[in-house]
Amino acid sequence: MIKNKKTYNKPTAQEIRNLLHQYQTERFDSAEKLALMMIDKDPKYPFAWKVLSAILMKSGRHRQAYEVNKKTLKLSPQDAEVHNNFGVMLKSLGNMHQAEKHYRRAIQLKPDFAEAYRNLANVKKFYLKDEEFLKMNKLCIDEKISNEQLCHIHFGLAKANDDMGNYKQAFHHYIHGNMLRKKILKYEFKQDAEIFSKIKFNYQKIASISLSFEKLINNITPIFIVGMPRSGTTLVEQIISSHSKVSAGGELPFVQQLGFGLSMGKLEITPNILGNFRDSYLDKLQKISEGKDLITDKMPNNFLHIGLITAAFPEAKIINVLRDPPAVCWSNFTRYFSSRGMSFSFDLKDSISYYQHYIEHMNFWEKYLPNKIYNVDYEKLVIDQKKETRKLIEYINLGWEDNLLSPEKNNRAVSTASNIQVKQSIYQGSSQQWKNYKEFLNDTFDVFKD
Repeated sequence: MIKNKKTYNKPTAQEIRNLLHQYQTERFDSAEKLALMMIDKDPKYPFAWKVLSAILMKSGRHRQAYEVNKKTLKLSPQDAEVHNNFGVMLKSLGNMHQAEKHYRRAIQLKPDFAEAYRNLANVKKFYLKDEEFLKMNKLCIDEKISNEQLCHIHFGLAKANDDMGNYKQAFHHYIHGNMLRKKILKYEFKQDAEIFSKIKFNYQKIASISLSFEKLINNITPIFIVGMPRSGTTLVEQIISSHSKVSAGGELPFVQQLGFGLSMGKLEITPNILGNFRDSYLDKLQKISEGKDLITDKMPNNFLHIGLITAAFPEAKIINVLRDPPAVCWSNFTRYFSSRGMSFSFDLKDSISYYQHYIEHMNFWEKYLPNKIYNVDYEKLVIDQKKETRKLIEYINLGWEDNLLSPEKNNRAVSTASNIQVKQSIYQGSSQQWKNYKEFLNDTFDVFKD
């Protein structure tokens, strides 16, 4: 008797477009449902597995993402993009050697894979003009590659030249890579300026319906770590999550996804709606808490939503990380960010303006929410680690544990641009790296002297 082979239905072009749209607009819940529906229709359809893996990473479910990545690689061992994505996953877990291996495999399969070259440049140290360096230079002058590909190559070459101390050439590539990224995203700073303004204007409405701590059921307590991106929020989370009672959430998109419309005044806000926001956020947090009562959320840009956060989570701890302004602006400028929320970073003048708005925003919260925010000075933390860590842990009301002084041994996944640095012992001097480029900056950072 011949058994009929089970047939699967390929997703339609419209379903694929819908999935991509939901993912690219960061509607991860609906994107995940669509990806799972595609997998149910055809379990061997690799595209759905690739998108699902990316969604899980974005949602802080790193262990699940790792398993999905392995499944996708098994389905598509000759797919360069799958190898590149698996490299990103391995890098987040601190396995730089294996990440490098998969980036190289991606390039073997697709010799003009610009993103894989950029990723490879970020996990290896360039000591001389080696094979990868020469290939990137060749791609840089290839008239056939797109602006998106060229952008990746410029960032890769900038990192390579920086490693070798060729700062003039590195600066050239940083400038051109950032110019292309800003052009691709069609970004203007007024877009962010409007967000700052509307959130402050709308705050009094939110404050008037703040939830009462005494009436809340509190099974899990969030620790929000905020600040400018590249200010040291990842290091602070690494320290705090080294405590046995704390789970690390990483950069979670949930406040932005669930609360942006509320913060901006685009949606009506009532006690019930605020309560629903709270419940939805905590439900997502519970799924990645690993059974612990305290969990960190270190999405830096949550500083925008501190008013909403304090109204919905009066029990939450809020930690703001401060760092030398030129160091922050320069560090952002030298990184390729996929998120549109980081569009300000692709122009130094925009970065400076954003930093200034950030300071004004935090002063606004300090005025209306005194004693609700604990400030950590990054420079003080790396100079006197033990003293500053003790103060930080006391603020969270936790007991001391000696492993808090060895955050580099924390084996959690780190999916941000800082994932290499936080796997090393705390060191001083990183805030001075921008000075290698001082002669090319034309006193750009003098605005911070006052």
